[in-house]
Amino acid sequence: DTPYGNIQLEDGIAKDGLTDVYDRVPMGLCAEKTAKNEKFSRADQDAYAKQSYERTAKAWKEGIFNAEIVPVTVTTKKGEILVKEDEEYKRVDFEKMKTLRTVFQKDGTITAANASKINDGAAACLLMTRRAAEELGCKPLARIVAFADAAAAPMDFSTAPALAIPKLLKLANVNKNDIAMWEINEAFSVVALANGKLIGISNDKLNMHGGGVALGHPIGMSGARLVVHLCHSLKPGEKGVAGICNGGGGASSIMIEKL
Repeated sequence: DTPYGNIQLEDGIAKDGLTDVYDRVPMGLCAEKTAKNEKFSRADQDAYAKQSYERTAKAWKEGIFNAEIVPVTVTTKKGEILVKEDEEYKRVDFEKMKTLRTVFQKDGTITAANASKINDGAAACLLMTRRAAEELGCKPLARIVAFADAAAAPMDFSTAPALAIPKLLKLANVNKNDIAMWEINEAFSVVALANGKLIGISNDKLNMHGGGVALGHPIGMSGARLVVHLCHSLKPGEKGVAGICNGGGGASSIMIEKL
C-alpha cells in the first residue's frame, strides 16, 4: 500500500549510474562536451558504431567469444531458453542509424545507436598470487603487469583513460607499440574515439572484436569484461591493456600478459 498523498519514483539506473553527481547532468552531456572538444562529428561516431557492430558480428561468427561465455538458462512463459550469445549485434539497422534523433542535445551528436546499450550482464575474474596458484595447482590465464588510476574533472570523465593509460605504460616501462590489444570501454562511441586519438592507438588494435556499443555496457561489470576478453583473446607472451572511465572523472587501467 502507498501512503496518502503524492509519491515520486526515480529511475535508479539513471540516477545512480548514468548521471554526473557533481554537475547533475546526464553522462551523455559530458560525452557531448568531449565530442565538441575533440572535434568528433555525428558521422564519425556513427561510423565507429557501425565498425563496432561489424567487428562483434565477425567475432561471434568466428567463435572468438565462445571460450569466455557461460551459458545461462532463463525461464520464460514459453519455457526455458538457453542464452549463450549476445542478441544486440543482430538487431542493428545501419540505414536507420542515420535517421535517429540525438538524445542529449538537440544539435548534438550522440544517439541511441552510437552509444552503448543498457543491458544485463555479469563478468568474473579469479585473482590470486603466484604462490597460491602453485599450491592449488591452478594454471593462470594471464599475469598482471601493472595497473594505474587517474582522474579528470567530472565533466571530462570520457577522456580520463587517456590520463590513466600513459601512467600505466610508464609504471610498467612498456612502449605502447608493444601492446597487442587495447580494450577501452565504449560507454559512447566518442569515448573510444577520443582516447584512441589522445593516446595514439592504432584503430586495428583498439576494441578489435567490438565493444559496449554492440555488446552492451552493463553497469558495474564492464571493466571486468574487458579483462576477461583480454585473458582469452591474447596469445601467449602478448600484452594487452584495458582502460575504463568510471564516472566522477575517474579512470582505471590495467596491463596483463597472457601466459
